[in-house]
Amino acid sequence: MTEIASPFTAIILAGKRPGKDPVAEAAGVACKSFAPIDGRPMVLRVLDALAATRQVGSQILCGLPQSMIDHEPELKARIERGSVKVMAGHSTPSASTLSALQSLPADIPILVTTADHALLTPQIVEYFCDEAHRIECDLAVGMTSYDRVISAFPGTRRTAIKFSDDAYSGCNLFGFLNQRSHRAAAFWRRIEQKRKKPLRMIGALGWWTVLQYLMGRFSLAEGLQKLSDKMQIRIGAVLIPFPEAAVDIDTADDWHFVQQLVKKQAL
Repeated sequence: MTEIASPFTAIILAGKRPGKDPVAEAAGVACKSFAPIDGRPMVLRVLDALAATRQVGSQILCGLPQSMIDHEPELKARIERGSVKVMAGHSTPSASTLSALQSLPADIPILVTTADHALLTPQIVEYFCDEAHRIECDLAVGMTSYDRVISAFPGTRRTAIKFSDDAYSGCNLFGFLNQRSHRAAAFWRRIEQKRKKPLRMIGALGWWTVLQYLMGRFSLAEGLQKLSDKMQIRIGAVLIPFPEAAVDIDTADDWHFVQQLVKKQAL
């Protein structure tokens, strides 16, 4: 008999960034998570996509204060009836993720994504979760081909992570499959704390590793193996075939682009 994989608990990072947020300002909302796409707040679009999948068992919204939740009746109703739980956020995404992981049972698979993942669909979530279980790793990282994204959405700007075999874009989907994977969140936190001190950050990653990456010596698999060895866990990439998985909203231009895209798709 085939063993049925345990459902994921989904953590949605939704906290307000420090200072002025260009997306929130452009949309006229208190927090980027509430910026509307086709008239619907981004955070609700993400929650809808997660709720429509068989692989996600529960949802935890991380980082939104009650004062903001009170102004969104549908979100407030979901929380009151228990379909969405709320967890306090911290000053950075890595700190919020690490705190959330530490507060949950150690033996459950956890999916981490973000509230600005406005084009997230049940199909993307299902593909990622199925593959994350299949590749038998501790930490699964969602990625897609950068060329695929730019070909599908020539008007968008995405970050490319360049390896010797291809360039990839991240998809804001991370599968923490077991307690060992929590080491990655702790490592991410340490790196984030060193982000204003480049020499220390490079030292944490390893000088030779960083130099080889900059010289284009690593394939994606080799790069992940280096990180796996550093953290003593197994990290695997889930290469997602849907280019929209790499489109999140970080700028006002991103927000306008996604709004226009969704309107065109609705025609």
